[in-house]
Amino acid sequence: MMNSATLLMAGGQGQNGLASLLPMVLIIVVFYFFMIRPQMKKAKEAKQFREGLKKGDRIITIGGLHGKIAEIAETTFLIETEGGGKIRIEKSAVSPNGVPAEGLQAAK
Repeated sequence: MMNSATLLMAGGQGQNGLASLLPMVLIIVVFYFFMIRPQMKKAKEAKQFREGLKKGDRIITIGGLHGKIAEIAETTFLIETEGGGKIRIEKSAVSPNGVPAEGLQAAK
């Protein structure tokens, strides 16, 4: 027969296992809301920005090249630089943070 002390220890082990798992679950939840979710939102906004660009818009690439969109393909832009040269770049190379304030309005 089991006495009351044995029953209390058996019940306490189940709670202890749950209590040791709780901090790990909280860390994962905090990591998701402070790291993963904002990155996903930022990537979605950048994709929408790139899809909204049209011929004539002024852009700045991630590498710092300034230009005006001359042609749009499925995955690339052909940009015209200041000297009249043309460069084909990937759409992912356009910086959503680097658009000149006067650029989009001046091109319209």
